[in-house]
Amino acid sequence: EAPPKLEDNPAEAFTDSSLFAHWGQELSPENRRLALKQFQYYGYNAYLSDRLPLDRALPDLRPSACRNLTFPESLPEVSIVFIFVNEALSVILRSIHSAINRTPAHLLKEIILVDDNSNNEELKEKLQKYVDEVNAHKPGFIKVVRHSKQEGLIRSRVSGWRAATAPVVALFDAHVEFSVGWAEPVLTRIKENRKRVISPSFDNIKYDNFEIEEYPLSAQGFDWELWCRYLNPPKSWWKLENTTAPIRSPALIGCFIVDREYFQEIGLLDEGMEVYGGENVELGIRVWQCGGSVEVLPCSRIAHIERAHKPYTEDLTAHVRRNALRVAEVWMDEFKSHVYMAWNIPQEDSGIDIGDISERKALRKKLQCKTFRWYLVSVYPEMRMYSDTVAYGVVRTCL
Repeated sequence: EAPPKLEDNPAEAFTDSSLFAHWGQELSPENRRLALKQFQYYGYNAYLSDRLPLDRALPDLRPSACRNLTFPESLPEVSIVFIFVNEALSVILRSIHSAINRTPAHLLKEIILVDDNSNNEELKEKLQKYVDEVNAHKPGFIKVVRHSKQEGLIRSRVSGWRAATAPVVALFDAHVEFSVGWAEPVLTRIKENRKRVISPSFDNIKYDNFEIEEYPLSAQGFDWELWCRYLNPPKSWWKLENTTAPIRSPALIGCFIVDREYFQEIGLLDEGMEVYGGENVELGIRVWQCGGSVEVLPCSRIAHIERAHKPYTEDLTAHVRRNALRVAEVWMDEFKSHVYMAWNIPQEDSGIDIGDISERKALRKKLQCKTFRWYLVSVYPEMRMYSDTVAYGVVRTCL
């Protein structure tokens, strides 16, 4: 939810804002007003971010056994892509610094910044000046892709992939911080099998005070509305009694690492989707059904800011719903009814234009993908199925 707007009485607004629940009590009223204004714009505490070091230390939250692992000397290089729209400059720079500082130099080929038509002036001249300074020492190391109109998160990720030249591409939001040793386990798994799509294990950068909050090891899944969610690792993982083992995952939360050529072979992301949401779930389903696999690595950890509100639009739900119906119609066979039921819309004449899906259906046929029933039984047995549903809808009581 978007935080409350600044009211005429600033003291009341400060009291109501979640920004000041655990931070900022010592600030002057003027600085509080500035911090709140930035928070309402960015969805996180940009005022504090601007005052934190770009090279700050992160706690090493990997399972202790990860520190004893060894990896092949010869690993593929990676291009790291950061996507942003109207992000705080200090947050972008901290993402870049942590990527450079915590990725072995011989493995990091380049960093690609995709600006999805930001209207924040800081992200033009100041960011370009920083890029030019870095590239003066290492020509071409940071590339900037700027959209002339807003394309949305999904197509922005594909733009970043198109600009990448390393064998492996890591697609991230521009509000992350990398933990030490994040890259080697990922690149090892992809080198062993190029059809693996990898997610790191996520920790949280708290949007108010930028402290790191450790998250438990999880797989990544979704509900029938196709909102992504964390899952307990499967029983098969627990039986291994090995906290460094990859966690088989039904889907992806959002940020992921993939073999660059395999990503194209499997169909990139669905560029017919709009703005935000559902593309990560669709990719996970598609990879599994079409012969690949998705896994989360406990030894690769990345901290990510979970914003108080998203930057793209106030009505994300409408975009997620539309995108979810595209996934249902292309990939879910008879189970597409579950998605319509979850969103409480009729399956026939839903009134929602999901765009042309003929290319995505042709892709499924070309790749000779398995059924969604196979996926539910073999990959996501935790997902509840509903059979023999006679009707669904909202019950209203009129008094």
